[in-house]
Amino acid sequence: MFTAYCLPLLPTAMLADALVEYFQSNLLGALDLLRTIVEIESCSYDKPGIDALAEFLAPRFRDRGAVVEILSDPVRGNALKAVHESKRAGKPVMILGHLDTVWPSGSTSARPFRVEEGRAYGPGVFDMKSGIVLSLLTCQVLHEKKIDPGKNLIFFFSGDEEIGSKTALPHLSSIASSCGNVLCLEPSLPGGKVKTFRKGVGRFDIRVEGIPSHAGVDHETGANAIQELSRLVLHLQGLTDYARGITVNVGKIQGGTASNVVPALCEAEVDFRVATVADGRWLESVVHSVQPADHRCKIQIQGGLERPPLERTPAVIALYEKARGLASSVGMDLGEGSTGGGSDGSFTAAMGIPTLDGLGVQGDGAHALHEHIVVDDIARRTALLTLLVQSL
Repeated sequence: MFTAYCLPLLPTAMLADALVEYFQSNLLGALDLLRTIVEIESCSYDKPGIDALAEFLAPRFRDRGAVVEILSDPVRGNALKAVHESKRAGKPVMILGHLDTVWPSGSTSARPFRVEEGRAYGPGVFDMKSGIVLSLLTCQVLHEKKIDPGKNLIFFFSGDEEIGSKTALPHLSSIASSCGNVLCLEPSLPGGKVKTFRKGVGRFDIRVEGIPSHAGVDHETGANAIQELSRLVLHLQGLTDYARGITVNVGKIQGGTASNVVPALCEAEVDFRVATVADGRWLESVVHSVQPADHRCKIQIQGGLERPPLERTPAVIALYEKARGLASSVGMDLGEGSTGGGSDGSFTAAMGIPTLDGLGVQGDGAHALHEHIVVDDIARRTALLTLLVQSL
């Protein structure tokens, strides 16, 4: 076991071994903590549950030497900010995550937390309550061993990430603006790969108003809103361009009142994904400029790009290469990959801050019934995170 005074002076390989040993010796406590965090259910729409989790975590970060602030919101779940302060003036590093999950209240009763054959199961354990535990362990070793990484570490957890971070985003943007790098503890990709690219995510809500009439008596006087929207659906679906990384999906339609009435109203919800901010802006322009084929109909379109892409820029690649080199010292071959889903890391990347996503514990089943993490990966992942914040 290493001692506090010698830790910062150790060569990287020896320091990596010492950190892995430290986190392995704390593994049972980490699993107990993870169990409690999973059992505090925190669905995105359950403000009391998210707030309870923030209140639980606040003193745990304080006990580990952090300065903590709960960022309240009147409607959605509160966000949590914890700062491990440095005596030196390096540019802060943000450790990014979220408190909310997709799982409704009662999910842990149906699928309680359990550890079985080297895996920990439970609602939200992979996405991303195990990432919260990594944060606490990192803060713990820095506090216990009196390690000064040379810059403030800002741990930030939003309360509504799974539903777009609309309430947390102003806090995130303000806090991240001073940071030099962002390390996002979202779930890793299969094989433990980090995410160096994410598609941007957007939505359009479309409303078509026609003119109602009797389908048998005066069909010709009606303007069919469903027909108008059908034309538009074909146009929108045709904007999908796999080569450019653009997908458009008309996922929900509703309209009409009865089969013998020319429908006066039809509505649709559209999801789209883009590989670049430029393509997002282009798609917004194209969609918002559509005109009805039947001039008697009116088309109303709202929405646009909600979460920008995390583009694989040279700065992101450089951050990944640094992490990859450090990962080898803890016995990890850290690969990289991409995903079509968004995260809060997309917002920080769009601000021009080098952001590395998917640093969470290896596992599988985000948002699925078999959601789990690999227990043995906890020590290595936390060691990598600790090494990385020291090296930046």
